Amino acid sequence: MDHQHSGHGDHAAAAASADDLRGLAVSHRGITLSGLAAPARAGEAGEISFTLTDASGAAVTEVEISHDRPLHLIVVRTDGAHFRHVHPELGDDGTWRIPYTFDAAGAHRVFADVTPSALGETITLTSTIEVAGEFRPEPRVADLTTSTVEGLDVDLSGALVAGTPSELVFTVTRDGEPVTALEPYLGAYGHLIALRQGDLAYLHVHPMGEPGDGVTEPGPEIAFMAIAPTAGRYLLYLDLKEGGVVRSIPFVVTATAPTADEGAADAARAGAHGAGPHGGGHR
Repeated sequence: MDHQHSGHGDHAAAAASADDLRGLAVSHRGITLSGLAAPARAGEAGEISFTLTDASGAAVTEVEISHDRPLHLIVVRTDGAHFRHVHPELGDDGTWRIPYTFDAAGAHRVFADVTPSALGETITLTSTIEVAGEFRPEPRVADLTTSTVEGLDVDLSGALVAGTPSELVFTVTRDGEPVTALEPYLGAYGHLIALRQGDLAYLHVHPMGEPGDGVTEPGPEIAFMAIAPTAGRYLLYLDLKEGGVVRSIPFVVTATAPTADEGAADAARAGAHGAGPHGGGHR
């Protein structure tokens, strides 16, 4: 398959920096995730609600549509389990809300991925929700490059090298047969979110190609370009739509440190683009 990039090549060409990661702060560029509320116990029906506020405390309501939605909300327990990617709606009072029931106890991180119109760039704000109940940890202690969810088998190929653009290819099959009828979801055949194990630094990478570009096929392969800011283990979650159903499929990979040659080549690419460090994310 001849993978084509969907216009994010300039981002992938610049080196990622550990000092410029997203999803580690409740406030960024004058925008704050405020008033976060959620069900207090596992199994308790309710809603997640919050407000985005500016430096004056006023609600931020003017946002840009990104990947078919005004805001993407990621909820995941701090051990990497119980991942969900959902889309709250903005109310007339400036509050974002979505019905939600936690299916497990423990500390959950919430990431609000949004592009305020006043900034013109995507920011990712985060906070933590403590969910009461009997806690059963599910630590990710080994790499996972083959994953099965509801009859879909997905294999991951490619290697992450810290600070270097790395191609990751996911191949989707069912009962041993290639899946060639993936459906567009949020403007793409797949979305990949990566969290660095430990601090859950947030990287939102993009597929190479998009539906309708005349090149990208609806499976069985979905290719991404990703930049891991540091060596270490990363928790990956692939969202895709097949048969009218959206599924989140988990993986775990370890990024290796770059060799001297790779580091020099990466620095040269960054210099050629005149780009500063960034987190390789959803812009």
